Amino acid sequence: MPLGASLLQTSIERLHEFATGPIIIEIPAMETEETKSPLERDYVYIKDRPSDRMSQHERKELRPYSPTVSISTTEQWEKELMEDSKNRLALSALSSNDPKAILTQRSSTIANTQNFNVKLDLEGAPITNQRASGRCWLFAATNVFRVAIMKRYNLKEFELSQAYLFYWDKLEKANYFLEQIVNTADEDLEGRLIQRLLEGPVGDGGQWDMVANLVEKYGLVPHALYPDSFNASSSGAMSSLLTTKLREYALELRQLASRSSKAKQSLGAAKEKMMREIHLILTLLLGPPPNPDKDITWEYYDKDEKFQSLTTTPLKFAGELSSESSIKANSGTNVHELFSLANDPRNKYGQLLSVSRLGNVVGMRPVRYVNVEMMTMKAACIAMLRSNIPVFFGCDVGKFSDGNSGVMDTDLVDYELGFNTRLGLSKAHRLMTHESAMTHAMVLTAVHVVDGKSVRWRVQNSWGETAGSKGWFVMSDRWMDEFVYQAVVDPRFVGKDVQDVLKQKPKMLPLWDPMGALA
Repeated sequence: MPLGASLLQTSIERLHEFATGPIIIEIPAMETEETKSPLERDYVYIKDRPSDRMSQHERKELRPYSPTVSISTTEQWEKELMEDSKNRLALSALSSNDPKAILTQRSSTIANTQNFNVKLDLEGAPITNQRASGRCWLFAATNVFRVAIMKRYNLKEFELSQAYLFYWDKLEKANYFLEQIVNTADEDLEGRLIQRLLEGPVGDGGQWDMVANLVEKYGLVPHALYPDSFNASSSGAMSSLLTTKLREYALELRQLASRSSKAKQSLGAAKEKMMREIHLILTLLLGPPPNPDKDITWEYYDKDEKFQSLTTTPLKFAGELSSESSIKANSGTNVHELFSLANDPRNKYGQLLSVSRLGNVVGMRPVRYVNVEMMTMKAACIAMLRSNIPVFFGCDVGKFSDGNSGVMDTDLVDYELGFNTRLGLSKAHRLMTHESAMTHAMVLTAVHVVDGKSVRWRVQNSWGETAGSKGWFVMSDRWMDEFVYQAVVDPRFVGKDVQDVLKQKPKMLPLWDPMGALA
């Protein structure tokens, strides 16, 4: 039975009980858990028992349903609220401070220490800083790549140029956006798809598969050879200008497509002119980047303070990560072969997921996730860390976290203590209602394991040394369960059944799906 029909039947069967007793949403007898979809199972788990939450006075004074807010009712609520001395104390504290600061639990900050029994021998240094930009995914990815490079070239500290990838990503995203506009010229301008495309045509965020595309096409360069410009570190003005121009271009391309019988030819000339203007803006704001195919010379001191010099190209420098010596130095891992595991409880596990019209480089790999249970994801992450390989992961960093202490823990803030209410959404429900999504990418470098189970995780962030514990964060295992959606792993550390999912035809999620959020 479809979910809507199931709930309708249940509602009819319980109509009499609404007037005489509590509402209980139950699974109809003709359905079993096996016959239901994951989405249906998620909903029927919700059992609303108003009597459990109502006081005796409220049960006696049940009011008829009203679509409006009653002033007299709110007055009565306020009177009852202020009669409780605890609420008067809460008013004094909460109205004058950040509620999270008042309700932070000291026990959580004490429990989540920076002590771990499984830790990378080389975590990578220095702590990086994305500053006022949304480039966390580029920082997290390059912080993974740099560990292999540091091992290969015997380095104490090293940083790759995030700005180099940022430049090419902006250019590629602009082209990708214009191609989407051309391909959807027949779609309604006011429709959800076009409006979603126009919402953020060239944002700072991205995903693992997108950085993999950039590295494959443009390579990598050391930070010293293409450092951040002002507009790389503070990207707001640049992104705003690019977004305005691209929206203007989108209307022009749609108009051309509707007028011309030889649309492709006229569109091509118009689009090339547009891309040249985007290139001009990027080059003047970020600076001309190294050519991917032309020589660069990198001079550096190794950890033994010996001067070294390397002449190569950005593409060859990135390709070196797949060399036999680099793979050996990196415990047998080829970073170009890493792929994304995801935990999306709305969808079936053991399924390949992708997002329609999400990408950056036309004609290259799309964004893909192998959907697995958290236990599978965590086991792969632990195996990676035991093999001295850092792990890129995507999460919702704003939930139950504190940037000052660097603690991410579901017990960090006690909202029930302050407001006498619980936040009851499950991970699936948060995705269903757009309450949560991947908002940030970071790197795992250690884990504390007790009796075979992970307890807490060490996180390398990209917010500089003033955040957390000199740039390091700690994540409780429960927080990982609830707010981590992605981990990028080596195929060696998952079973063949998980590897084989990559061969599936992916389930395509719409562009506005939370799994399409760019960290």
